[in-house]
Amino acid sequence: MTAENFNLSDYLSRIGYEGEVCNDLATLTMLMQRQLRTIVFENTEVQSGRIPSLVPEDIVEKVIVNCRGGYCYEINGVFAMALTAIGFEWYFAGARSMLYPTRRPKTHMVLIVRVDGCDYLCDTGFGGYALRAPMKIIEGEVTQDGDCFRLEVLDGEYVLGATVQGEWQRLYGFALQPQEWIEFSLANYFNATSPDTIFTQKKIAILQTPNGRKILVDNELKLIENGKLEKLDVEYADALKEHFGLEVL
Repeated sequence: MTAENFNLSDYLSRIGYEGEVCNDLATLTMLMQRQLRTIVFENTEVQSGRIPSLVPEDIVEKVIVNCRGGYCYEINGVFAMALTAIGFEWYFAGARSMLYPTRRPKTHMVLIVRVDGCDYLCDTGFGGYALRAPMKIIEGEVTQDGDCFRLEVLDGEYVLGATVQGEWQRLYGFALQPQEWIEFSLANYFNATSPDTIFTQKKIAILQTPNGRKILVDNELKLIENGKLEKLDVEYADALKEHFGLEVL
């Protein structure tokens, strides 16, 4: 994944990464954590009635130059550009969200990164109670910054789950099958236009913090810190600017 206008130094500055980078697990972990805490998972462009561009140069302009956020294709796309520039071995994989009441197509996109002979699930673009660091792709449970996650195998695919307010919730399923970037163009159109997706139904902004996360859905703001949840009734545009540094498009 490359773009003519992508510059690794600009990306590292955008996410506040300091120090050397190399294709090892420590760098991968820090990159993912820094991006999750600085680049907002948000759908303001979809809510304005536009279909986000998947042209790599447009994504760089939006996310790095203009300091906007985006959803999975955009912010995982930028992450993939950084991985390519650093020299990681990786590929895209399609994932099926399990947060809807009915079975969905694989419209989510994740990255599978190989480090020291092991495959890791990386995802900076799911929002909600998603991963906080790379997760080795083996069945079992891990704790990341106090949040619990697990991978299980169901019907031949891996399923990522997380504890949400003390209860296990399945987030999405995926297979270790590489997908080309172009394969997500239809999924992008579907997510941006279908009345049956969360992105057209709700205004969303999500950002992780070192000890929790901020989740804005329409006029409700959830502030989660050290496992404690505070819910606030807010004006969406005001909260978007105050807590996420973004203006409504």
